[in-house]
Amino acid sequence: MANNGRRSVKQKKGPSTGTGGHGRKALEGKGPTPKAEDRTYHKAYKNKQLAERSAAKRGPARPGGAGARSGPKGRATEELVTGRNSVVEALRAGIPAKALHVAIRIEMDDRVKESLKLAAERGIPLLETGKPELDRMTEDAVHQGLVLQIPPYEYEDAYDLAEETLAKWKKGHISNAPIFVALDGITDPRNLGAIIRSVSAFSGHGVIVPERRSVGVTASAWKTSAGAAVRVPVARASNLNNALKQFKNMGIYVLGLDGDGDVSLPDLTVATEPVCIVVGSEGKGLSRLVRENCDQIVSIPIDSAMESLNASMAVGISLYEVSRQRSAK
Repeated sequence: MANNGRRSVKQKKGPSTGTGGHGRKALEGKGPTPKAEDRTYHKAYKNKQLAERSAAKRGPARPGGAGARSGPKGRATEELVTGRNSVVEALRAGIPAKALHVAIRIEMDDRVKESLKLAAERGIPLLETGKPELDRMTEDAVHQGLVLQIPPYEYEDAYDLAEETLAKWKKGHISNAPIFVALDGITDPRNLGAIIRSVSAFSGHGVIVPERRSVGVTASAWKTSAGAAVRVPVARASNLNNALKQFKNMGIYVLGLDGDGDVSLPDLTVATEPVCIVVGSEGKGLSRLVRENCDQIVSIPIDSAMESLNASMAVGISLYEVSRQRSAK
């Protein structure tokens, strides 16, 4: 079709009526960048979701309430046993457990099967937990897909335990005079477990541990006690020296164990009375103030070639001698 010799000219398109301001809005953007944990495609978001699901399974925390113990600063603390060997051994030993966390799609072996069986028999909740959450819980420790959650040990008060035990003895509810063991500067939980076991074997009535710079009832202590920690109460003293002074005022003889003792263990004359045996660490022994607060310092006769005895062994020998003298009278 002819165009009559005229050429079409394209005209530059200008702004249309009513579009004013659109450019300014486009420049405003979409607001601040969301946090990583709020972006659905980010790894942090998935980890947050796993943590929330795990927290929902465990139920609400009860810091400082019934069934929870407070640490030195008032915070409830719990212990985790990690790894297949450690978990199955803890369950075999009957250590109290709050929950058994099992990794999703865990590779089964005999240890895992036995752990699941023991936990089910004891009514311990089984929680299927993702690996990222197990890594977070254990602070990236080697857990092999199994984590046992141990509730905090509920310590008694040292003064209350002594007062209640003395009252029961005076009323004839217990036949033997009260006997306690106090720990001065011992930090190895296996020593505590062995001492608890000896106290149970010789009908002792409790173990006293200081609140600071001292061992506590951990999973290792539970295991070493071979179940005796269920029967023997462990009490905490905010200040061991003050507790020993209170014991003396209550009529309890405080006996410190040391190689340079005033009296030899076989010559002990107060074995039939209420006593508290105080033992120090193998290296340092009794502290100066604790020695000053003891009624007697007692030594165990040993071969001169042996410098000292392990704390738990010294306690076991002393408890045996006290028990022997009591049964002889």
